[in-house]
Amino acid sequence: MTNEKNILEITNLKKHFGEKKVLQGVDLKIPEKKVFGFVGKNGAGKTTTMKCILGLLEADEGEILVNGEKVTYGDTKTNRFIGYLPDVPEYYSYMNPKEYLSFCGEITGMEKKTIKSRSEELLELVGLGSEKHRIKGFSRGMKQRLGIAQALLNSPRLLICDEPTSALDPVGRKEILDILVAAKNETTILFSTHILSDVEHICDDMALLHAGKIIMQGSITEVKEKRRGNTLELQLENPEENAMLLNRFTKVTDMSGSAIESTGSNTLLIKDELMVPDILRFLADHNIRFIKMEKQEATLEDIFIEAIQN
Repeated sequence: MTNEKNILEITNLKKHFGEKKVLQGVDLKIPEKKVFGFVGKNGAGKTTTMKCILGLLEADEGEILVNGEKVTYGDTKTNRFIGYLPDVPEYYSYMNPKEYLSFCGEITGMEKKTIKSRSEELLELVGLGSEKHRIKGFSRGMKQRLGIAQALLNSPRLLICDEPTSALDPVGRKEILDILVAAKNETTILFSTHILSDVEHICDDMALLHAGKIIMQGSITEVKEKRRGNTLELQLENPEENAMLLNRFTKVTDMSGSAIESTGSNTLLIKDELMVPDILRFLADHNIRFIKMEKQEATLEDIFIEAIQN
């Protein structure tokens, strides 16, 4: 069994603004070469955490290590390991993508030969390899793609993305998600978002930040297994027979949530798996045929709502 190295470790991170306690003891570990979903509703403290990681905010308490080195407020030596994509990246709009990446490479001290090769490689990765138009004419999705290229320019060990898909249409979101999956081959990605379907789609691990604390952390599979639902789906061969079960069992509903009458769907929900033996006997006694009965897997959205309510 191999030991995974953590590219980012956060211990007991606390931060308040006036009387508002934004972070109340955040503990977080992110292993290398993973896409890590940093999940929380708006205002949960995700951006504050990322600004502390970048040394842009001074923590009240706690310690942050990036690639094993301590982050110090105002002393950004650890930022040489980090690429950062803000939720709304800003550009010099009169430049084209190659000019912009060349400019970014020069001000960070990269060699011209490296700038050229990395720019070509990354612009191909984000689908802007042949784009020669000025940035001012770019769509929001194109700007996000260019932002990823810029953030990866110096081959960072950690790529921090702050809500990169929140304002994009479905096509633009898919493009960004596909790029981030491809980028995992060369870096670790901290993917901050409140869009849970995106997390489910591309992330290996996740942490849920709520009220300034991490209330859930682990691989996507582990998180879903811990919150595995107690609901089963039952599909009858003849939907007209749904009413018989709805009238007999109070913990059976149809897909609309009705426990009284069926809307015509051939799928019923069994809210308590302990009822299954009684339901199977009822089906057999009344010669009711069913197509399938299976446990309903909890979605991250279900888990998120349950966790923050509890």
